[in-house]
Amino acid sequence: MKLMLDAFWRAAAYCLHPRVIALSVLPLVLMVAASLGLGYLFWDRAVDAVNATLQGWSLVTTFFTALERFGLGGLKSALAPLIIVFLATPVIVVVALLAVSVLMTPSILHLVAQRRFPDLERRHGGSWWRGALGSLLATLVALLAMLASIPLWLVPPLVLVLPPLIWGWLTYRVLSYDVLAEHASREERRELIRRHRMPLLAMGVLAGLLGAAPGLVWVSGGMFAALAPVLVPAAIWIYTLVFAFAALWFSHFALAALAALRLEREPPAPPPLEPPPFPPIEVLPAP
Repeated sequence: MKLMLDAFWRAAAYCLHPRVIALSVLPLVLMVAASLGLGYLFWDRAVDAVNATLQGWSLVTTFFTALERFGLGGLKSALAPLIIVFLATPVIVVVALLAVSVLMTPSILHLVAQRRFPDLERRHGGSWWRGALGSLLATLVALLAMLASIPLWLVPPLVLVLPPLIWGWLTYRVLSYDVLAEHASREERRELIRRHRMPLLAMGVLAGLLGAAPGLVWVSGGMFAALAPVLVPAAIWIYTLVFAFAALWFSHFALAALAALRLEREPPAPPPLEPPPFPPIEVLPAP
């Protein structure tokens, strides 16, 4: 518990580091750049395609006729752009977040290792492709578990327990490997996860609960449509900052636990023995 709390406060302090703040803003920059680029290349064709699709639906044609009767015919031209924005925004957001998450964990791990554990030996017990494959499999398992648990969400207490528990398990599985892949050997990583499985899982669950904060901002954006241009970017920034905090928390905890494990197994070498003092030189009297 002491190690987990110490890592928590250190992670919170590191969130104020300029590199972490820059990484948390990066998804917004990528999202704006992707939106401008895709809009410049495909906007007109996308609007024409959506309008052609809408005109082929009799229900939509009836809706347009009703709008014209009430003097709201101008809304007809705004419907296709709105549909494109609503469809494209989630895709752009997810791609930006994935790109940043791939870059963020190695950068944060390097920051923690450089500032706090510069002398910790790197034994390279993992690889990026093993981490990517493990993350993909764990994500699929979490999604299946989430889908299977949806009927249980009708029970009020379980809807507050199951999603954070599932996402917490996913966070624990992914970050535990990522933060130890470079520094720990395979045997050390397995031993650390065996010893600290429950604290790591608790950290993942707490990070999952913190990740619910952006969802509240998303809901606020839906309720207050006029503030959506402000609330949606704020939700993306908060989500990225929570991800950065989780990576910092796991990095501090895992590297400190690894250093303690090595100190336990490999105690520091005793100081070198001092050479025995030379015997006093007896000065003989002159003959």
